[in-house]
Amino acid sequence: MNERLFSAPGRVEIGGNHTDHQHGRVLAAAINLEATCKAVPNGTNIVNITNKQYGSMSVDLSSLSIKYEEKETSASLVRGVAAWFAEHGYKVGGFDAEISSTIPAGSGLSSSAAFEVLLGNVFKGLFGADVSPLDIAIAGQYAENKYFGKPCGLMDQAASSFGGLSMIDFKDPQNTVVKPIRADLSGYALCVVATGDDHADLTAEYAAIPEEMKTVANHFGKEYLREVSSDTFYNEIGNMKSLSKRAILRAIHFFADHERVLKQAEALERGDIQKFLDLVNESGRSSLAYLQNVFSSSNPHNQELTLALALSEKLLTGKGAWRVHGGGFAGTILAFVPNDLKDEYNEQMSAVFGNDCCLFLNVRNEGGIEVPIYERIYNWKK
Repeated sequence: MNERLFSAPGRVEIGGNHTDHQHGRVLAAAINLEATCKAVPNGTNIVNITNKQYGSMSVDLSSLSIKYEEKETSASLVRGVAAWFAEHGYKVGGFDAEISSTIPAGSGLSSSAAFEVLLGNVFKGLFGADVSPLDIAIAGQYAENKYFGKPCGLMDQAASSFGGLSMIDFKDPQNTVVKPIRADLSGYALCVVATGDDHADLTAEYAAIPEEMKTVANHFGKEYLREVSSDTFYNEIGNMKSLSKRAILRAIHFFADHERVLKQAEALERGDIQKFLDLVNESGRSSLAYLQNVFSSSNPHNQELTLALALSEKLLTGKGAWRVHGGGFAGTILAFVPNDLKDEYNEQMSAVFGNDCCLFLNVRNEGGIEVPIYERIYNWKK
């Protein structure tokens, strides 16, 4: 049987920092960096994957139960995605695959979500599963939450699976609403700055954000902050003395950023780019002051992200926008850089964070897909 080609993009988070796990809104875009997979079914229950960057692995799907020795490994994601498909009545099986990726690991561009979405499309394509982009995103989140052991929301997988620039509303995660956003950002370069600090050993920091936000929601008898109105929250702050002040600050960030996403989408669609940029900067300041995910509280001497934001503010005030990108604590920032400042911004950031720290990106319209054979032959990613 001829091998088949699958592709899934990375993503950038443009608005709504840590709002998805509280069933809020986000603004996100798929990007022109991708994970690709050449795959062919092998008639067994064994998934054999060769990865040019990280070596090879084999995962036996005869058992789809959680294996704790696989926690925080790629094998756990393979098993987790397969388990979601099987639990929902879809056929899974073994295949031989060669995977490669242009998404730098640890860059905050969701290499893991792209891998999960890629796997979902492989199971769909090779074994005929009738699943939607949302189903594939949910399967990826399931694998990451239950099998890998990271309590992420659904944004990364949804942005990769759907593609394009979208406002995503997670009010009902099983019926997530994805609204494509029309935007002309041609005057700006979309830049992700890799600061050189990585996400290792930060799972507890990430987990504390949804945990603390949920303590505020639980104060109102709710599970998620989306179920609590902003007015109700602010009227009740004086009675939250048993809650940590950081949890309350993180809830303040949620309510503001959740509404800010809607304002950002509206500004983009009416062509008010300056308003949009102002809102990006508001979101960044909120993440720094209230969400507090710009550096790790357990290692406050490492503040690469804070430094990158400070330098971006000096270079881009009145001209562009800057904010922490993704989960935070380490990794990357996102900047909107006017085209005529692109070289200067790149030069000055590279002087601090090293050559090639700036990744200038484009929005990719396609989400996770099987690449048609004619596109493979003629024009896919030439």
